[in-house]
Amino acid sequence: MTGRNTLKARINSGETVTAAWLEIGSPDVAELLVHCGWDVVVIDCEHGTFGLEEGLNMIRAVEAAGGQAVVRVPDSDDATLKRALDRGARSIMVPMVQSADEARRIADACLYPARGRRGYAAPIVRASGYGAVADYARNIAHDETLLMVQIEHPDAITHVSEIAQIEGVDMVFIGPNDLAAAMGFLEDMDRPEVHDALATIEKQVRDGGLKLGTVLGAGRDYKALKLGGYSLIVGPCDIAMLAEAARTARRACDETIG
Repeated sequence: MTGRNTLKARINSGETVTAAWLEIGSPDVAELLVHCGWDVVVIDCEHGTFGLEEGLNMIRAVEAAGGQAVVRVPDSDDATLKRALDRGARSIMVPMVQSADEARRIADACLYPARGRRGYAAPIVRASGYGAVADYARNIAHDETLLMVQIEHPDAITHVSEIAQIEGVDMVFIGPNDLAAAMGFLEDMDRPEVHDALATIEKQVRDGGLKLGTVLGAGRDYKALKLGGYSLIVGPCDIAMLAEAARTARRACDETIG
């Protein structure tokens, strides 16, 4: 928990990392995903069935099973970010970032003074091992935090180059579903206009020296996204996998019974 962020290290080494979404508020499901080979789990406090505090407790289950946790917070409020960091979230994804000013505010909220304005409680928080890690505030809190900002609206596209220059932001994570919807193409990510927008964002991120992340889809599989330079690809979610398995089992049952 308090040592090196191995996910950040893997990404910075050039590895393409794949992950699964955790949407069901169950530590058993979190463990199951890791034991089934999904060693990186994105705990979704935006769309999942759990609140922030319950989601942050899922970090324990993921890490205890040997995995690495990413927490998608529900909003970019300073208090939300501070709580997530204090509770031990080392890799954080922030949804719906619309401008460079917002990205800068988010990054500042994740950094201690003088680099930012994160509130100080380092000796008593889980992130520091409740004070066991003496240099948490001076070094680890900055060096081992992986901050991802989500670009999910066309209005944000013109700000990506500036976002890429902000201290503390490590990755631009593109949300193609919401991007397509905001462009007027709900559930139609394969439109040429959407792919043009994706290409524009990708180029700006690469030119700015940041890492790229996204979800599986928009007509692109894992191989295509890896070749496209993506460092983090989040694929299936627990609810979808359970639903598909349930449907498959039901069909098999019905076909057997006749």
